[in-house]
Amino acid sequence: MRRSNLPAELNRFVGRTGERAELAALLAESRLVTVLGVGGVGKTRLALKTAAEVQKRYGDEVRLAELAPLRDPGLVEHALIEALGLTDHTRRAPREVLGEHLAERRLLLVLDGFEHLVEACAPLVHELLTAAPGLTVLAAGRRPLRLPGEAVLRLAPMTEPDALALLTARAAGAGAPVLDADASARELCRRLDGIPLALELAAGRLPLLSVEQLLARLDDRFRLLDGGCGALPRHQTLRTAIGWSHELCTPEERLLWARLSVFAGPFDLEAVEYVCGGPDLPQDGILDLLGGLLAQSLVTREDTAAGPGYRMLDTVAAYGAEWLAQLGDTERMRRRHRDWYMGLATWCELEWFSPRQAEVAARTAAALPNLRAALDLCLELPEDAHLAQHLAGTLWFAWVGCGRLAEGRHWLDRALALESGHEEARLKALWVLGHVAVLQGDATAAVAALHSCRERARASRNRLAEAYATHRMGCLALLTDDFPRAEELLGRALDAYGELGELNSNVLMGRVELAMARAFRGDLEGATAICREVREVCEERGERWTRAYALYVLAYSAWTRDALAQARELLVECVTINHLFRDLVGVVLAVELLALVTVSEGDAVEAAVLQGAALPVWDAVGIQLFGSVSFDGPRALCAGRAVEELGAERYEEALRFGQGLSLDETVERALADRRPGGEGGRPEEEAARRPFRSARPPVVPGTRKPAGSPTGKGGEAAG
Repeated sequence: MRRSNLPAELNRFVGRTGERAELAALLAESRLVTVLGVGGVGKTRLALKTAAEVQKRYGDEVRLAELAPLRDPGLVEHALIEALGLTDHTRRAPREVLGEHLAERRLLLVLDGFEHLVEACAPLVHELLTAAPGLTVLAAGRRPLRLPGEAVLRLAPMTEPDALALLTARAAGAGAPVLDADASARELCRRLDGIPLALELAAGRLPLLSVEQLLARLDDRFRLLDGGCGALPRHQTLRTAIGWSHELCTPEERLLWARLSVFAGPFDLEAVEYVCGGPDLPQDGILDLLGGLLAQSLVTREDTAAGPGYRMLDTVAAYGAEWLAQLGDTERMRRRHRDWYMGLATWCELEWFSPRQAEVAARTAAALPNLRAALDLCLELPEDAHLAQHLAGTLWFAWVGCGRLAEGRHWLDRALALESGHEEARLKALWVLGHVAVLQGDATAAVAALHSCRERARASRNRLAEAYATHRMGCLALLTDDFPRAEELLGRALDAYGELGELNSNVLMGRVELAMARAFRGDLEGATAICREVREVCEERGERWTRAYALYVLAYSAWTRDALAQARELLVECVTINHLFRDLVGVVLAVELLALVTVSEGDAVEAAVLQGAALPVWDAVGIQLFGSVSFDGPRALCAGRAVEELGAERYEEALRFGQGLSLDETVERALADRRPGGEGGRPEEEAARRPFRSARPPVVPGTRKPAGSPTGKGGEAAG
């Protein structure tokens, strides 16, 4: 189980033995340590290397939050939630979510590139450190946070032996001839002031130029810039080294470098070809130019969840941004960047309803910093308000399907606060906001957004937007136990979808929600038939997200028939899919139902553990079981049977154990076969559990249905 998101090293870490030891010692003494230094001195690399070396102190739970790509201070909390792998569907403030998550954990949080966000970061870090005694923060930047108890490590340039070792290693990696550790090489290290980034840039040139040729070029530039005053300040040394690298690039490479500065975070080749290409940079030549920048260490390769990508270091990108501004091309390139990511969002929305759904989730996660930058630009320009509304609405699958409700609410609220003059864009943003608010349990905001959407849609004769608003009103009715109204609204929306030829994941989810409403009214057979049809369509289209909810209903149906093996198989697939997409609602519903299946199999201990594990997940979702009496049926029945078999004390003990499990541990446990004779339980665990085991009691007719079941007459609920 991966409890760290630290990136893998792409090349060997060289030197800094003393600094690593000093930083590790500071982390042992202080809960807030900041590594300070000029750009390019190696702050990030040292912090990540040291974090990896000490992670066992923190139960291997180390998390990196990269803040450099952020422009909006309001996104700092969301970036930390993303870095921690959290999914929160509630209306709680993000910092409250962070505080609760970290309160009982021992964890090392690495903050990188925060200096432009100090005013937002400092109070947040202080609050989290106060609320979470097991939290340690390791920050890397150019400014201190200036908080009580902050220990600071000022990172100096590398010593000559380390600098020479780094230059030699990187030159070899670039394919240069073997570098002699002679006076010329040592002079090059000295002239570059031992700054790692400058050394790496120089190493990237050694396949083409000798050390002596590099020195001659560098000496000329230094003499020009220092005005004969002697040694340059270190920040000027780095700027000089970057500028010297800039001069050594071809004109086409320089232009690509400048245009790449508009990207935030990682980017892929397709994006570069579209955003940076043009008559002066033909697309068919960009790959070679990008390879040239990569060979010179101006661009680094990075593996993302969506596959190989690239990234430009902040210092290098900043130089490129200045050059782009001098060319007078910044606004045009930012618009091209925005257009590409709007196109990507549109493609992802369409492909969400396809076999590429998992790829869409991965690409969206990798592109998130750039999507944020695109949204920022749309919100900056009054004439682009409609684009902000369109983009925030188009990304509904990222907010709803991939567990980013809170961030989605942030963007949707901001976009809808603007007057765009484009009704279609506003309508889409409104029904998506209503959808998000329903899932957050914010009925007031949901009703306001959906009512506004429906009325405006009717006025503009936009039947599709009206159908989506009606659909989400039906979903709200379902979650508040108003099943006649839910069935009526969902049925009306589905009829409209059919007439309009609309078929996608939302439409299929509407069918599953209709099945749930019918099951809660006593028609389990009808609900099962609907979900079987949905499963067939999902199989034909390769859709998995909605399929998981259909499987959930079918699993409940299997449980009512005592087909426990089938129910477990369906739920295992359900949990797997929902965890893949970070859909906590789907995960927790399936875990709750799996607990009921487990107690029916005769394992009351494991059932109680699963019920306990569901509790913190419900905290992240919002109101437990949506506050619905009907959704609570399986849980109440499971708890009653487990208490009857174990007694209240042992049940509570197992429940508490489950509450201590992380989401990943809960999922791992749910997917393991822990039935007697199954392969999931470890021998020592099984031995510890044996005193709690009891034989499976006989099924007494009429006792399987929970009291107050949603069917009202001993029928079965859909969950």
